[in-house]
Amino acid sequence: MLATVAASALVGPGVALAQDGDLAARVARLEALVVEQQKRIEAQDALLAERAAGATPSEAAPSDVDGRWRVQTDASGRAVFADRDMASLRAGQATNQTSSQMNLNGQPQTTPAPAGAPPVEPPLLQARREQLAAIPEGIAVLTRPGRLTVDVSSEYTRSSANRLVFRGIEIVPGVQIGVIEANEADRDTGVATIAAKYGVSSRMEVELRAPYVWRNDTITTVQQRDEAVTRTIDLSGDGIGDVEAAVRYQINGGERGRPIFIAGLRAKSNTGEGPFDIPRDEFGVATHLATGSGFWGVEPSVSFLYPSDPAVIFGSLSYFAHLPRDIDKTEGDVLIGRVDPGDAIGMSIGFGFSLNPKFSFSLGYKHNYIRPTESELNGSVEKSDSLQVGALQFGMSYLLSDRFSLNGNFEFGVTEDAPDMRFILRLPIIF
Repeated sequence: MLATVAASALVGPGVALAQDGDLAARVARLEALVVEQQKRIEAQDALLAERAAGATPSEAAPSDVDGRWRVQTDASGRAVFADRDMASLRAGQATNQTSSQMNLNGQPQTTPAPAGAPPVEPPLLQARREQLAAIPEGIAVLTRPGRLTVDVSSEYTRSSANRLVFRGIEIVPGVQIGVIEANEADRDTGVATIAAKYGVSSRMEVELRAPYVWRNDTITTVQQRDEAVTRTIDLSGDGIGDVEAAVRYQINGGERGRPIFIAGLRAKSNTGEGPFDIPRDEFGVATHLATGSGFWGVEPSVSFLYPSDPAVIFGSLSYFAHLPRDIDKTEGDVLIGRVDPGDAIGMSIGFGFSLNPKFSFSLGYKHNYIRPTESELNGSVEKSDSLQVGALQFGMSYLLSDRFSLNGNFEFGVTEDAPDMRFILRLPIIF
């Protein structure tokens, strides 16, 4: 009994000392945690004060709290703490910081921090570009800044017209006295174009287009008098067309879900052979067809893009103004003076939709009102009829690779003055 008490007396002080040591260690750890928490609070207060002052928080002040923790901000702008090792793994993501400028999909566009590094677009913008790839040319998104796009295209247009004219009198139904004329015209036009687009900035691009035109017209006239008289005229022509230059500028960034507006200005030259430049025979009939309009033209336009998931709505409004000129040429017995081709007012509306990351399509409608042409003939001014040209549009696009895509656009005429069909096959190449 005495031995037990003695042993307890000997062991007791050691146990008490051990308990005191554990308590001191706990207190020390708690004090360290308090100090660390205080540092975090101070860093968060400093970050909030910096944001309230309107400055952009930098990663260097205060970036490290105790050599391990790094101050970062979450999506809502609140200060959070991330492990230093995790922060180092995300360093590559931090190089592409979002800027305040908005791109064509209504989202903040990314700008690379390292000099000379190619811009990396967010997946949403890539999806928008997929949707807009099938949209008719001239309305889609602008070329990326510093990028060159070479667009090789082939176009085919088919139009036909049939007209039956009776000159005379009709005694009773089915009994006619006079002349019956039947005209049939079939016109085929092919255009091979090479175009270059360059992105000057994130909001501006310039474009240059050079077409080569091939045309063939077959006109058949049948006159019924005592006997039928048939006359067929077959004309063709090929050569360089009218070279064009254009500039397009994005007006706004589409903030707060608003449509994105793009202003454009296109200038058309008279490099092609015009209708008053081709030779004619003694009867005033042309020996071949023209490959250009023979007049300069300027077309200001404005288009819009409105992202509305899962589609993108597009539209445009334009005014094409021909510049008149003095022909001062005699054809047969007619002196041709000043000619002013009719200006055209155009509009279009439609939408683009992406089915998967590679294939997209678009549907739309475009309409052009062409004003009468004024021609001075033997000193008197004559006007032609105005034209209404409307067509349904259908486009498809397939992404072959990051640099190549294949686009096809169809137009089907729905008005009397419109061509029956127009097909454009394009191969854009991005450099």
